[in-house]
Amino acid sequence: MSNDAYTLASEAAAALHRASGLDTFDVALVMGSGWVPAADAIGETVGEVPFTDLPGFRAPAVAGHGGKIRVLRTSSGRHALVFLGRTHLYEGLGVDAVVHGVRTAAAAGVRTLVLTNAAGGLRPETQNVGDPVLISDHINLTGANPITGTTFIDLTEVYSRRLRALVREIDPTLSEGVYVAFRGPTYETPAEIRMLRTLGGDMVGMSTVLEAIAAREANLEVLGLSLVTNPGAGLSGEPLNHEEVLEVGRATAARMGVLLAKVVDRL
Repeated sequence: MSNDAYTLASEAAAALHRASGLDTFDVALVMGSGWVPAADAIGETVGEVPFTDLPGFRAPAVAGHGGKIRVLRTSSGRHALVFLGRTHLYEGLGVDAVVHGVRTAAAAGVRTLVLTNAAGGLRPETQNVGDPVLISDHINLTGANPITGTTFIDLTEVYSRRLRALVREIDPTLSEGVYVAFRGPTYETPAEIRMLRTLGGDMVGMSTVLEAIAAREANLEVLGLSLVTNPGAGLSGEPLNHEEVLEVGRATAARMGVLLAKVVDRL
């Protein structure tokens, strides 16, 4: 097994092809905290592979992440890779571990990537808990980047304008916003939330941006969706906790699943 991140992703993709019996896949989805139940509505399960059966993957360390790659066949006959969980930077495994799933999907032939997450809402005046929000752009405050050396990647349009327009055709009520990522695992302070609102942020979380950058390096078209699971710190007067995140995910799973199923069939 190679120590090079890109070679390791190719080895994982080859293992995934062998395990699934499929030569290629049409789309990949990464399911964030609370999103896992939504995967059931996307299509028929034709296979599942535990993360730990593939080179370079680790079992998720966070509650609400399933630890498997599910292979689905959609109603239109497309094959989707659904990552039931992800690795976060705060787990201390390094940046390459965080983006290994994205690089594996790219090596497996995927050209379109859907990234989902649970996020704190920074605009309670326009956002409700349980609202899905299209990610139009991001601010990377993790202090990390999956790309090293002199590989210069244009990030003018990380999240595809074309895909966002397609999703709004499916659900015109969806709003768009800028996702801000911190390293975690601590939630943000009220002062940091005020700063992020001033900077133009609309949602805040601890994932997604590094995966999106790695996807753009691989020339994948990226769609990002945040599920607002709570107002940001200091905006509601209530303390934050992860169980609240999961509960909102469970409560909205059916709606999110139907939305994702329609999106995947239209990609």
